[in-house]
Amino acid sequence: MTRHLLSITDLSAAELETVLDLAEARDLPPVLAGHGVALLFEHPSARTRNACEMAVVQLGGHPVTIRGEEVGIDTRETAEDVARTLACYHRIVAARVERHATLERMARALDDAETGVPVVNLLSDREHPTQALADLLTIRQRCGGLRGVTMAYIGDANNVFRSLAGGAALTGLQLKVASPSGYGVADSLSATAAGLSAGAHVEVCSSPAEAVAQADVIYTDVWVSMGQEEELWARRRAFAGYSVDEALLAKAPANAIVLHCLPAHRGEEISDGVLSGPQSAVWQQATNRMHSARGVFAFLASAAHRTGHGGSDELEVSA
Repeated sequence: MTRHLLSITDLSAAELETVLDLAEARDLPPVLAGHGVALLFEHPSARTRNACEMAVVQLGGHPVTIRGEEVGIDTRETAEDVARTLACYHRIVAARVERHATLERMARALDDAETGVPVVNLLSDREHPTQALADLLTIRQRCGGLRGVTMAYIGDANNVFRSLAGGAALTGLQLKVASPSGYGVADSLSATAAGLSAGAHVEVCSSPAEAVAQADVIYTDVWVSMGQEEELWARRRAFAGYSVDEALLAKAPANAIVLHCLPAHRGEEISDGVLSGPQSAVWQQATNRMHSARGVFAFLASAAHRTGHGGSDELEVSA
């Protein structure tokens, strides 16, 4: 059966650990040598595109980046036909899409055709698993592990939060959340799909100060994501008081690190001083986007080999 990565919980706990180990390895064999990887973007990207292109190159493959208007999913061609076409040329199809259902349809079409080509979620309205893997890798590097580490998530319980919640369920990370009314865990459409009901320890806090009081990691994201521009002023009003700034950081342990998935709106969800300060790990986190993508692609290429698809370079992984 073809392994896809549409949600972080498509991985088992042991497999997630393997992906993180592969992300840290610097001597992986060229498991994508002679193969292409399709990188489809319905939304623009900076970190995801650069990280994934370089990850493919580091594994010996050839990345082909495709803009949404070049394929016109469900306008020029159906999502299913786009996926089948890309699978004719590529060993992996990775996509950043408007709707999570698009990824599900693409994966189902490739499974029905028995192509053996995996689909990777580079961001959807439901989840952002490759971002969460980079986040978990950064925490593991900074904190020496994941189990028992406490993260305070400040802000919108969005797609990034859902993948982090799934990662918490798999790793034993303790998650505290502070969100304005209407933007919290209970309002997150796919919270349970991300693993909250699968064992994640999530504590909903009444304020950002309560959330960060014993946190090892403080995480925030933009108040207004792509596609939410019409909500700009309503969101700014709702999120007033939820900035990760110097005053909030002073209420956290002195050794707490700060993460942000970027791009950042300095002066809104995070202050310039915190983002650029000594407790910030955001640039290590951004670098780890490339390393975690390499780990994902290596893992999936190896899985494809073991199920009889793909080339001759087998990667030994233990999961």
